[in-house]
Amino acid sequence: MDSKIYDVMILGGGPAGLAAGLYAGRSKLSVLIIEKGIDGGQIAITHDIENYPGQPKVDGMSGQELVAPMTAQCKKFGCERVSDTITACDFSGTIKKLIGSKGEYLAKSVIVCTGAMTRSIGCKNEAKYVGKGVSYCAVCDANFFEDFEIYVVGGNGIAAEESLYLSKYARKLTMLHKGSSLAVTPAMKQEIEENPKINVMCDVVVEDLGGDELLSEIVIRNVKTGELTTLTADEEDGFFGLFGFTGKKTTGMFDGILDMEGGYIKTNEKMETNVPGVYAAGDVRVTPLRQVVTACADGAIAAMQCGKYINTIK
Repeated sequence: MDSKIYDVMILGGGPAGLAAGLYAGRSKLSVLIIEKGIDGGQIAITHDIENYPGQPKVDGMSGQELVAPMTAQCKKFGCERVSDTITACDFSGTIKKLIGSKGEYLAKSVIVCTGAMTRSIGCKNEAKYVGKGVSYCAVCDANFFEDFEIYVVGGNGIAAEESLYLSKYARKLTMLHKGSSLAVTPAMKQEIEENPKINVMCDVVVEDLGGDELLSEIVIRNVKTGELTTLTADEEDGFFGLFGFTGKKTTGMFDGILDMEGGYIKTNEKMETNVPGVYAAGDVRVTPLRQVVTACADGAIAAMQCGKYINTIK
């Protein structure tokens, strides 16, 4: 267990968490940022950003390009980092505790910036093939399927973004969507249609998965006719990838501890939750808009409120 008691613990290294780290660090607070994956969250796999105010490349830039300076700024202002998956929390005392697979972490205040996670596909044998063909993170696992066939479940904007990213690695990519057409912007639809590697199958859902050790069969059902079709991996490949991007949900770790609404954490305009000293910022909280610019603003507000809160408990 890390016996150090930080002023601020930030759970999540997306734009909200990094903005919070920057503002807290510049305020001379001791900061620990805990992130289980890579910095940036969902924005890390976005290949073309055009709407972040003041971005250095006005014609578009990748999410990783946008996030890299945020990470560097946090380091400059003294934020400490740890890579861990947090599985439980204890916010009952003045000193807050986060419990992870590698250790326990203590702080006077906490900012939850965990974002929203991809939902499971919801088919038979899904859990059996997680890590053996089934994935929910393109940037984490795309390289495992380089020059292989990939299927993507979902027809929303996130699924489209992920498909465009994955198409850089895949030999061929097919989007499986239960709707009659993709639920994306006209510009995104055009980009998908013009990508020679991407094919779209509408009106289908994934029913079952199969294969020996690795995923090599996907059973899909036509939602209009009920017809079942089995997709089989190329014999030379022996397996293929299946990525699920059917929607988002927040972590259930805080259920019964923090006030929630529709799976998201409720806060006021100061990012305060119902627990003193615990704040939420970014996509994880109830908010009318989930964008990088609003996540950064949330993080900055939360960090400044942490400083004020800490002064009241000294």
